[in-house]
Amino acid sequence: MGLLLKAVIGACVVVLIGILSKTRNYYIAGLIPLFPTFALIAHYIVGNERSLEALRMTIIFGLWAIIPYFIYLISLYFFIDHLRLPLALSAAVVCWIVAAWILISAWNLWHS
Repeated sequence: MGLLLKAVIGACVVVLIGILSKTRNYYIAGLIPLFPTFALIAHYIVGNERSLEALRMTIIFGLWAIIPYFIYLISLYFFIDHLRLPLALSAAVVCWIVAAWILISAWNLWHS
């Protein structure tokens, strides 16, 4: 049941983004993915299944996890001037993956 609820929440977020992207205030669609829907779920699960210290560590990692998203946005901003949209999006995702990999690797080195 929990998995179904998570899927419904995700689907609602996607529908909301689609609706907002067609309005006069289309840019608000870029704010919706930053609503902590999945963070709330993750924090609830970690908080229930692990210790409060584990939840604190998850929150701190989440603060650092903003960096890959920032890199995604900056790279996409520059890629859209030089590449077709699907390729620009793909390249920005690759930048996010690289940044996330570096973050996870650095985090594991620092906390081991």
